[in-house]
Amino acid sequence: MQDKSDAQYSSSPLRVIAKSFRLAGWISFWIQVVVGIVAGGILTFAIISQRNATSNNPGTGLGIFLAFSGLAALTASIYLSFRYTRLGRRLDSSNSNNRPRKIETVNVLQLGVIVNLAGMLLTILGAQAIVGALLTKSLTLPQTTGGVITQLDPSKIIQPLDIFVVQANTNTLLGHYAGLVASMWLLNRVNRPQ
Repeated sequence: MQDKSDAQYSSSPLRVIAKSFRLAGWISFWIQVVVGIVAGGILTFAIISQRNATSNNPGTGLGIFLAFSGLAALTASIYLSFRYTRLGRRLDSSNSNNRPRKIETVNVLQLGVIVNLAGMLLTILGAQAIVGALLTKSLTLPQTTGGVITQLDPSKIIQPLDIFVVQANTNTLLGHYAGLVASMWLLNRVNRPQ
């Protein structure tokens, strides 16, 4: 049978916050891992395909660099999400010496917000560069009139891989959004008056 102090601890606000950390940490961790792996695979495939092709893919250059930078920030966010689960475990400790201080917890959450916002910015800038290059390609395609079809330069045609690069950026944005939502929600839980 539990004594009175155990019963009070099991329903304490700290215990609820600890469970929230574990839940939000694991959910954001797995969302970010899945979309990060997909985005990383697509971007790596785009780089390999670009090196083997003679055409000029709009996913190269600044756009792909910024997309990979956003993916690197997503990797840092995945680590922070995993760290949230460890903080939740430490917060749930019955030994108060093992629990992190509130300021330490808030600092980790603020770092998560900053990493995800920076990652979103890098990814959005990458998307702008990639979509701008795709728009340029589409506007420079020769127009056919009167049934006359001219020979097209393959580097000026939008390829399916170009759209995959846009999809990879969208996946990275989704991962950062999940991390940002988790960090902001946990910040709200920690700073809520008890």
